[in-house]
Amino acid sequence: MWGRFAWPVTLEAGNIVLRPLRHRDKSEWTRVRQRNLEWLSPWEASNPAPGGYLPTYHEMVRALNAQVRAASAMPFVIAERPEGGGRPEMVGQLTVSGMVWGSALTATLGYWVDKDRAGRGIAPTAVALVTDYCFWQLGLHRMEINIRPENAASLRVVQKLGFRDEGIRKSYLHIAGSWADHRSFAMTAEETPGGLLRRWQETAPRL
Repeated sequence: MWGRFAWPVTLEAGNIVLRPLRHRDKSEWTRVRQRNLEWLSPWEASNPAPGGYLPTYHEMVRALNAQVRAASAMPFVIAERPEGGGRPEMVGQLTVSGMVWGSALTATLGYWVDKDRAGRGIAPTAVALVTDYCFWQLGLHRMEINIRPENAASLRVVQKLGFRDEGIRKSYLHIAGSWADHRSFAMTAEETPGGLLRRWQETAPRL
């Protein structure tokens, strides 16, 4: 392993906080997900096996924690601190997965954000923050994000940040009950010498 994996990690930029997803987050996570069921369901991973069983919340966290122990994933809550301070409120989730060390030094990133918070720069800030951490603290070289071509909101995130479009991956993931094509976007550390977060903050519209 040529990189420097570390966990748990909390990252902050302005009022955006990325912290580890925990078992005790179940109630808050469930409330946010239920509120966004219609917004998220077209992009949800599904199980192609007969019966289509999906893990419970605690099974999901246990599986992610097992990947953390293997230094192959980092599951974050995206939280937003209220104006004037106070406890950050959960507004989404971001997971770095498929972390490969040695000569590859690569990872894949996925995210979702509460519909009521979309369009306010939360997702681009979270993606930029964790990408910088992976590049400049962990020593990774490449970050990849795969998005359904129909997912306009998620596509805007990578476009705002300048991720490179590497084309279509046919039948890449089982999503919402069927195998779905994805567009693959990537960025390497050499493409953001001053940091992706700084570049995003310099170009982001003022809301």
